[in-house]
Amino acid sequence: MRQQQRPTKDELAAAYNHTIPDVIAPGLRVLFCGINPGLYSGATGLHFARPGNRFWPALFASGFTPRLLHPSAEMELPALGLGITNLVARTTARADELTQDELREGHRILEQKVAEFRPTWLAVVGITAFRTAFGRPKATIGRQDERLGDTNVWVLPNPSGLNAHWTPTTLAEEFRRLRFAVDVSGNPDNGDTANAGT
Repeated sequence: MRQQQRPTKDELAAAYNHTIPDVIAPGLRVLFCGINPGLYSGATGLHFARPGNRFWPALFASGFTPRLLHPSAEMELPALGLGITNLVARTTARADELTQDELREGHRILEQKVAEFRPTWLAVVGITAFRTAFGRPKATIGRQDERLGDTNVWVLPNPSGLNAHWTPTTLAEEFRRLRFAVDVSGNPDNGDTANAGT
């Protein structure tokens, strides 16, 4: 059940293995793909909901959203051409609780979603999970060579506040690089510069 107050310790504990609905629609500009929901998201039913997660600030700082959205406003995203899904649907306290088989199966399910909804871009937030799920052990942050059907693939850093390697500023810059590529790919006059800024 969706709620905006901070979940209690018992509610967080009870959120293990919950799932939350995707925010998705046909023909999005970008479908953001998290690793899997954390307990805070499982308890609230909202994506990237834990205070300190920098997904929503990075969306705003990079120009994807016109204002800083609270996770409870996630259903406003499709009108902006944006959506959210996850590689693995079940909630855990930490992403490292997921098995490699779960991540690989998540890739298969993700391919099906992309084939159905056909976003222009898929942006996976979490390089380590991407490497495992997609079988690309040497993949780096940024635009990927492969596509899923007609969908371009980009990898962003994990926006968790625990990912101290990325500051709010550098994280927002990576989101901004993606936004530039999205804007260019959506402008047929700039077809020869689709890789600019990457």
